[in-house]
Amino acid sequence: MRRISLSQKTFGITQPTNLAELKSIYRSLIKEWHPDKLQNDEDRLALAETKSKEIVDAYHFLVSIAPETHAANSDEYDQITANVFIDDFEYKGITLKIIFQDGSIYEYFGVPKNIYIKMVNSGAIARFARRHIFYSYPFRKAGNKAMA
Repeated sequence: MRRISLSQKTFGITQPTNLAELKSIYRSLIKEWHPDKLQNDEDRLALAETKSKEIVDAYHFLVSIAPETHAANSDEYDQITANVFIDDFEYKGITLKIIFQDGSIYEYFGVPKNIYIKMVNSGAIARFARRHIFYSYPFRKAGNKAMA
């Protein structure tokens, strides 16, 4: 959840925003902070390079968790979560990363430690995840195992 709030703070928003608005905010922020615009100001150039990287990272992250992105990829996600076994998982902070046997990697944000512990101790991890994690927390596709 921290990454979500930091990304939203970078964009000056407090709640999920549709992709069109997000793109508009992104373009205006990049215009303001693009390093090419500040070539003559050494002090602000370093800040602009850092800030533009933050903006790009936040934009890609917010797009990946947007409801429109989930809707566009819902068939694939439904197929994976229903039919592909979990190969591995990792819990860090309140982010649960699940690696499926087909190589797909998904991150789930805001998963409380007690839910993670229940998942680990359950007799059927995949069934527990389907019932209590896959559609209960904000998520994004983080890549494929071959890319990680």
